[in-house]
Amino acid sequence: ILDEMGYVPFTKEGAELLFQLISDWYETKSVILTSNLEFSQWNKIFIDPRLTAALVDRLIHHAHILSFTGESFRLKNALSKSN
Repeated sequence: ILDEMGYVPFTKEGAELLFQLISDWYETKSVILTSNLEFSQWNKIFIDPRLTAALVDRLIHHAHILSFTGESFRLKNALSKSN
């Protein structure tokens, strides 16, 4: 489970290590990933556009992508507790 992908940008080495991990797991293991960024914005967190494209390609092949819109659940929950 990779939570909040893109919250903090990766170094070149970190991006390469994550790519290696995802490549090793490709079609053999399950991955759950959350992010507030659309795939088109991932070049901002992974420095190399070719590495980003290859990483996204492996992640979305056979994927079930769930997209949520609207207000933040965490913010809504926090505000309801403060009243």
